Amino acid sequence: MKGQATPYLMFDGKAKDALHFYREVFGGEISNLQTYGEADYPTPPEAHDRIIHAQFRSGDLFLMVSDAFPGSTVVEGSNISLTLEFESEEEIQKIYDSLRQSGTVFMELQDTFWGAKYGKVKDAYGVIWDLNYTKSS
Repeated sequence: MKGQATPYLMFDGKAKDALHFYREVFGGEISNLQTYGEADYPTPPEAHDRIIHAQFRSGDLFLMVSDAFPGSTVVEGSNISLTLEFESEEEIQKIYDSLRQSGTVFMELQDTFWGAKYGKVKDAYGVIWDLNYTKSS
């Protein structure tokens, strides 16, 4: 695995506001901001301006942020997952298989439009894991 677990914050249409608030509070920069409308992803018109992914960094503080897809439930206070970046397909597959054995799969491990293999699993203890392996071009 690469690095440490990265907090991933999920919002219900307020991701852009939260990012600007965090920039005001902590300083730092917003990067890689992309809306659902800009992504190669089938999206209803009401989701067009929602954030599908963004990053925030201020010194050692690093967060990933997005808005939930319309119709998905976001519970404030429980709207966080941990992101792990992997170095190989074998490694991500092993961890995914282990977590799903006693957990709940939110998104099957699969190839994505952003050039990665990705899966999302809630483990037996209620922790949600975003697993990502960026394939080399």
